[in-house]
Amino acid sequence: MTDRTPRTVPEFTAALQAHSESYWDTHPFHQRLHRGGLSEPELRSWIANRWYYQKWLPQKDAAVIANCPVPEVRRRWVQRLADQDGAAPDQGGNVDWLALAEAAGLSRAEVLDERHVLPGVRFATDAYVNFARTRPWIEAVAASLTELFSPDLMRDRLTALRTHYGWVEPAGLRYFEQRPAVADADSAHALGLVTEYCTSREQQDAALAALAFKCDVLWSMLDAIEHAAAAG
Repeated sequence: MTDRTPRTVPEFTAALQAHSESYWDTHPFHQRLHRGGLSEPELRSWIANRWYYQKWLPQKDAAVIANCPVPEVRRRWVQRLADQDGAAPDQGGNVDWLALAEAAGLSRAEVLDERHVLPGVRFATDAYVNFARTRPWIEAVAASLTELFSPDLMRDRLTALRTHYGWVEPAGLRYFEQRPAVADADSAHALGLVTEYCTSREQQDAALAALAFKCDVLWSMLDAIEHAAAAG
C-alpha cells in the first residue's frame, strides 16, 4: 500500500531540490553557450526566443495573484510584476532583456514583433502561462521554484558572455548582473510558501509534479531552439 503520510519539511524540501537534476542548465544548448560554442546567429536566436518567455512572466505572476486568496501572499508576490515590468517605462527585467537583444545586434522592433519566435518555444511558454491560470495558486508557485537553480546558472552565463562573446556590448549584460540576487530572494520566498501550504501528501505530490512540469517547459524551449540551429 502506498504511503500517504506527508513528508516532513526537510524531506519535502529535499524532494523539491532534487529536481535540479532535470533543470535546463545541463541541456546541450546551454552547455554550448557556456563553452563559447554558439555562433552569432545562434545566440541571437536564443535571445529573441527567450524574450517570448520573459514577456509573459508578469502575466503568469498576475495569474498567481488572481488565484490566491491570501492577502499577505498577494502583497509580496506583486513585487514580481514590478521587477519584470518595471516601476517606470525604462526599468525592469523586460527592459534589460531588450537591452541585451540590442547589444547582441538585434533591433528592438524584430524582437517585439516576435518574428524569430519558434513554434515550440511559443507552445511551451503558453502552456506554462495556462498552467498558472488554471491550476491552484500554490502549484503555480511550486512551478516557479526552478528559480532555486537559476542564480548560479545566470552567474555562469554572465561569465560566459563576457569571456566568449566579446561582440555583445557590455552595457547589455545588466539583466544577468541584476537578476541573480532577485532570484535568490524570490525562490526563498516561494519555497517557504510551498512548504507552508502544501501540508498533505497529495498537495506535496502536486507541487513536485508542478516543478517537474516547469523543468519540462524550459527543456522543451531549448530543444526547439537547438533543433532550429541544427536545421540551419
